[in-house]
Amino acid sequence: MKTYTTFSTKNTSQLEPIPNKTMVENSAGGYVFAIDDWKRLQRFLILGTEGGTYYASEQKITKENAECVLRCIKADGIKTVNTIIEVSEAGRAPKNDPALFALAMCAGLGNTQTKQYALKSLSKVARIGTHLFHFVAYVEQFRGWGRRLKRGIQEWYNLKTIDDLAHQAVKYQSRDKWSHRDLLRLSHPKTNDKERNSIYKWIVDSDMYIEPVHKLIQGYRLAHSGEVKNKGQHIIDYNLSREMIPTEWLQDIDVWKALLEKMPLTAMIRNLATMTRIGVIVPLAESNKKIIASLTNKDALKKARIHPIALLSALKTYEQGHGESGKNTWEPVSQIVDVLNDAFYLSFDTIEPTEKRWLLALDVSGSMSKENISGVPSLTPRVASSAMAMATARVEANYHIMAFSKGFIPLSISPKQRLDDICRYTEKLPFDGTDCAVPMLWATKNKIPVDVFTIYTDNETWAGNVHPCQALNQYRQQMGIPAKLIVVGMTSSSFSIADPNDAGMMDVVGFSTDTPKLMSDFAKVITPPN
Repeated sequence: MKTYTTFSTKNTSQLEPIPNKTMVENSAGGYVFAIDDWKRLQRFLILGTEGGTYYASEQKITKENAECVLRCIKADGIKTVNTIIEVSEAGRAPKNDPALFALAMCAGLGNTQTKQYALKSLSKVARIGTHLFHFVAYVEQFRGWGRRLKRGIQEWYNLKTIDDLAHQAVKYQSRDKWSHRDLLRLSHPKTNDKERNSIYKWIVDSDMYIEPVHKLIQGYRLAHSGEVKNKGQHIIDYNLSREMIPTEWLQDIDVWKALLEKMPLTAMIRNLATMTRIGVIVPLAESNKKIIASLTNKDALKKARIHPIALLSALKTYEQGHGESGKNTWEPVSQIVDVLNDAFYLSFDTIEPTEKRWLLALDVSGSMSKENISGVPSLTPRVASSAMAMATARVEANYHIMAFSKGFIPLSISPKQRLDDICRYTEKLPFDGTDCAVPMLWATKNKIPVDVFTIYTDNETWAGNVHPCQALNQYRQQMGIPAKLIVVGMTSSSFSIADPNDAGMMDVVGFSTDTPKLMSDFAKVITPPN
């Protein structure tokens, strides 16, 4: 009899596929569901592949994702470009590089219509000079410099307003071995606008061109002439940013106070440590008020496309009082740590309480602890998952947080704590092999009423005698609750433990700005029985 009990559609080892289900082997040797190419494209655009995963190298996972992008291009190139635009323009990704890379593939490897549309859409994805240089470096991997590419570069420059063109010319001068000068010489943008032509001429030959040019470029010229006496006032008069002034000016506290007057949010977040070290940010300083007001303005955060990862990374770096190399140190100001914590939650789309019962389960296994998200130092999927869980716990009244540690254990963390404390606590947790079926098995055994199981994982699960989807079905039957399962994928792989054929299971991308809202909306939808 024992022989015939080893084959079951209700209880199957995670090291084997469920009978009659289409499953694939993940990088850890367990069997999971494959997500479709369009979902994987979104994962790639949002999470990228920097750092790879615990089980797969950066090169391997990049190749796999690039092949997925290529399949999407061949299936529907216009849809692929529109997906890239949507993710990039909405600021859903912490970095724009995956979107630029995918757009370059569309511009180089798509059919004629796709290539034209990709290049026509260049300014929507490559919004600043640095993006443009990245795109050009990528696109050369897939095509040569034909008429369409040159026309696309021409349009990028000609579509800029005069003020923005001057801004790009002096702020983002070169990157990836490319410069505006190189691209103007290759593309030859034509215009009858005298002011625009004067900027083009200055870019191509800044040393020789001495005719009147845009005020911002005049300010840049003077700053680098060595003749400016009141540096702070000069910055204010010409509205110069940090990248436009000589490096030696950056040790002057008055310079930083002047820069802060109109500093963009992204630059402000990146320079909090420097401004603290220089002495602009100190306890009870007037400068702190401006920073606090800016970082607590939800509309401003959204308009500037400030991603939660940028804020979490800034928080982790700032509160430790030194950079990754340890060369520069500063004394963190508690007000700034607090406001970064608040800004993190504000940077997500608006989330409304669902009045559902949530079990938030964090994968803290070895595979979640090695690599970094989007190349951010020390921001591992393990740390990021605890921060993501807080985004949901902060608005829900009924939640319980647990982790796959040495067993399945409750976590002593709360959204009332600061994120830096939560991250430090999570980093120290011991870990073991992850069995993502455990949350449902635990809730069934202890008769815990749960409406939504949420598992934050890299989907590299393999340890367990039953698959998560089987455990969920058992829970539903025994508890009489139409419970749902949300799998928050924290790495850019092709795997999910959520059964795509079950309307009560959903796979979402970890650290997309809209993920908590998607989860909330899904939790409120009435799911028909299987």
